[in-house]
Amino acid sequence: MRPWTAVPAQQGRRFVITGANSGVGFQAARVLGSRGAEVVLACRNLDKGEAAARQVPGHDQGRVVVRELDVSDLDSVRSFAAALQEEYDGIDVLVNNAGVLGAPFGLTPQGVEMHFATNHLGHFALANLLLPRIRDRVVVTSSREHRRAKGIDLDDLAWEKRPYRAYTAYAQSKLADLLFMAELQRRLSAVGSSVRAVGAHPGASSTNITSGSGNPVLTWIGFHGQRLVSMPAWRGALNTVYAATMDVPGDTYIGPHGRFEFHGWPAAARRSKVAEDTDLARRLWDVSEELTGVRFPL
Repeated sequence: MRPWTAVPAQQGRRFVITGANSGVGFQAARVLGSRGAEVVLACRNLDKGEAAARQVPGHDQGRVVVRELDVSDLDSVRSFAAALQEEYDGIDVLVNNAGVLGAPFGLTPQGVEMHFATNHLGHFALANLLLPRIRDRVVVTSSREHRRAKGIDLDDLAWEKRPYRAYTAYAQSKLADLLFMAELQRRLSAVGSSVRAVGAHPGASSTNITSGSGNPVLTWIGFHGQRLVSMPAWRGALNTVYAATMDVPGDTYIGPHGRFEFHGWPAAARRSKVAEDTDLARRLWDVSEELTGVRFPL
């Protein structure tokens, strides 16, 4: 497959990217900024966000701004969404990018396990809260690791009945992302909306996603191991950029074209059989609405 870097011009288009101060989110922001987009970097740490923003093309022209968001905290999600709707009358693309991997067991202020809260639930709430302002699409970030999940125990999301396993929790949260994407697209199509829900995964990309593991050894191994065997983050980010800018239908899932989808250029990605389970997707949606108090607004 030929390398894909021909990102269309994005002048006049506004992108909101969660977790955009580092890794794939940061690299996606840089690409979009270089093509003329307005970019909102939604970051938990404002100092890191501002430092990142200064490296995004268009910052000196006022096209790049930073806003505070902790996607694991539903109160923060609500505050961010309300402020953004007050500030902007339209958002072209929401990129749900922020994520954690290998985090020790912990619950959010709302009592939700950290992987599920950060990787799925906060983004579920954010997308639905902003949907009345979204003009083009929602991009959901999953992972090839979603295939390791055989399902989601919707009756034990806080891991009270099972021994906690961080990587199982991560895989299930990434499965939840794909189920959410598909169900969101079904609902958008049912009401005749032109907004699309699409997804992407970055393959094996060198980022600092393991920095929240709480284990310095695991963090060190994750960081240096990724640098040895993974693509640079900008290559992984091209999958997100492709999903966010190219004319693809809803429920499209993009990932690297190479063997096992570890490396390569953007192409159609595979999803597991359970990721296509419409009944599980509907039940996950119902549980997510119950936990967040946020409903599909269209």
